[in-house]
This record gives sequence, C-alpha cells and structure tokens, in this order.
Amino acid sequence: MTMSSATLTSRLFEPARLGALHLPNRLVMAPLTRNRASADGVPEPIMATYYAQRASAGLIIAEATTPNAVGQTYPDIPAIYRDAHVAGWRRVTGAVRAAGGTMFLQLQHGGRIGHPETTGLTPIAPSPVAFPDPIHTPGGPRPGVVPREMTIEEIRSTADDFAAAARRAIDAGFEGVEVHGGNGYLIHQFLSDTTNHRTDAYGGPVAGRIRFAVEVVEAVADAIGPERVGLRIAPGVTANAMREHDIERVYPALVEALADKGLAYLHVVFADPGQPLFHRIRGDWPAVLIANPALPWPTPMPADGGRYAGERLLAAGADLVSLGRAFLANPDLVERFRRGAPLNPVRSEYWYGGGELGYTDYPVLAGPAVRTGTSAGA
Repeated sequence: MTMSSATLTSRLFEPARLGALHLPNRLVMAPLTRNRASADGVPEPIMATYYAQRASAGLIIAEATTPNAVGQTYPDIPAIYRDAHVAGWRRVTGAVRAAGGTMFLQLQHGGRIGHPETTGLTPIAPSPVAFPDPIHTPGGPRPGVVPREMTIEEIRSTADDFAAAARRAIDAGFEGVEVHGGNGYLIHQFLSDTTNHRTDAYGGPVAGRIRFAVEVVEAVADAIGPERVGLRIAPGVTANAMREHDIERVYPALVEALADKGLAYLHVVFADPGQPLFHRIRGDWPAVLIANPALPWPTPMPADGGRYAGERLLAAGADLVSLGRAFLANPDLVERFRRGAPLNPVRSEYWYGGGELGYTDYPVLAGPAVRTGTSAGA
C-alpha cells in the first residue's frame, strides 16, 4: 500500500494541546496491563525499553498501577506506593523522555478484583459482592473471594492513597496521572448498582454512587494540580463481570460534577460515535476528551488497528484517540499509519507476563521517517 494524500492529511497527525503539554499528534497509547513488573511491584528494566520504543505516540498512558497494597489486582502488576516503585518508574520515564515521548501513569485500585494469595490481604470493595469468575493468582486461577465492605474511614484513606500515589508519580517523572474509573475496578464498583449496595452517603441514588469517584479525583487534583489529572470511564462496559443499569443517568451526573474542576482530560473507553451517550458526554465535558474506539473484543482487532474508528471519533468531537493492541504490536504505529503500511499481527499468547517475546521484539519499519508537519511547540 502506498502513501496517499489522505494519509498525510489525517487529523490523527495534527499536533494538540493537553494543558501545558504540546503533543506532536493525536494518537494516545492506551494503558495496557502486561504483568512485567517484579513480584513486589517494581518496574523492571525491560519496561523502560518497551515504553521507549513507543515514544512516538502523542501521549503514553502507562499501565494500571496500584496506589496501595490491598488494591493490587494480579501478580506482577506495578505499584507506586514505595520509594523502590518510584525509582523503577523513574528509569521508565527517563527512557521515554530521552526518546521524545510524554507519559501519564494510570492509577488503579482493584477493589473486589484481587485475592489474598496475591496480596496477603482480603480485598475491599463498596459492598461484600464477590467477583463471580476465577481470578489469576501466583498459584493459578482461584475463585473470587467475598470482599470486605469498606468503612467510611477506609473510603477516605483510599482517596488519600490515590493522592499520595499521584505525588509519587510526579516524583517518578510522569507529567500527570489518569485515575481509572472503569473496567470493573474499585471506582467502577462504586458507580454500579450491581456492586454498590450501600445505604450510606456513598450508595443508593446516583449522587451517592458517584461520590467516591469525585472525591478521589478531587484529592488527586489537590495533590498535583488538576491540569495533571485525567479520569478514565467505561460506561456500560462489561469487563470483569460489571453490569450497569442506569448509565444514561450516572455518567452525565459524574461529568457534571467534574466539569468545572480544570482537569486535563476525560478518557472514554469503548467510545461509539453512534451512541447518544457519547455525544452527551462530549457536549457536557469542557476539556480534552480522549476516546478509545469500540473495537471488536476479544476477537482480532481490525486490520487497520482501529485507525478508521479513530478518525470517526475525531470527526464526532474527540480531541485525542487512544489505541491499545495496535500500539502493543507496533512500536512505530504512528509511522505505519503515516505511510499506510501494514501492521504487525498481535501475539496474544504473550500479552500477560513473560519477557521480551511479544513485548519488546515486534519489528519496526525500515527507512526514514515521514514528516508531516511540526509539533504544537514548534
């Protein structure tokens, strides 16, 4: 396939602003769990290689990272609550910065998605509703356990842990953090009436169920500045056995509660420009909107890696487009899109855990890079 004028003029390659940051293009590497950290959550040196290879993305959002011990989801997940974690991540951000890239770090508390065999602790959640599926542990798949219902004090201390983790992320060299509010993890569990059965101020009506999400984001914004903070949401996404019955009320209310906080961005997972809720969120959100297209899952990704879907989202009002599997398999995804070059196939057997196979060994294109304009800071 040869390079076309349409390829060269794609909005994906336009520069963009994200707060004070100047991004060279509108392609975002979505956070991808890869299970390559040490058993105690310290990023391994190979992670620096992996992210630096993908530094041509306009923005990299590094993989889900736990803000405290009880929030850990699976084995070999990175963390950011000890000095050793900060030092490990500093090697990663240094390598990416040297390669010309920009990084945020995603903060994720698993809530009921955790297991004592992994953490040595009983998971905590808004309500004692067990995860119904097996959970991967160091000893293999294990049945989910009934989490302990969080006390009010634990809710507040968990928000404080998110804020402390955000400060550590800045110390580690990240430009900002993304609070993970989707995919069935703790914040999402508070939002859903299937996992939140509380009758206090953090449950019941929509205003109660969004309260924890708002308080976490506010705590993080107070800690590092709102211009360094993004929030990821996943309206209606059924990952990790999540079910929601009132997304048309919950998410507009959440957006309204955060719209005036001065945040860097809102990141919408499985965004579909054919759905009214996407347009409602876009209309109500005053800042940068990152949209992650609703690509087939877990079936193979489209041959174009989601490029067409990304173009549709930009046309529908998104500011930036995040892609996951396409960046996983194509370190030079931006260049491949620019040239109209074919993409590497994704080797899913190497997604989670292991070494360089299916991680840092994907091939890149030969030949000089194609330049299609200047960055926003030029």
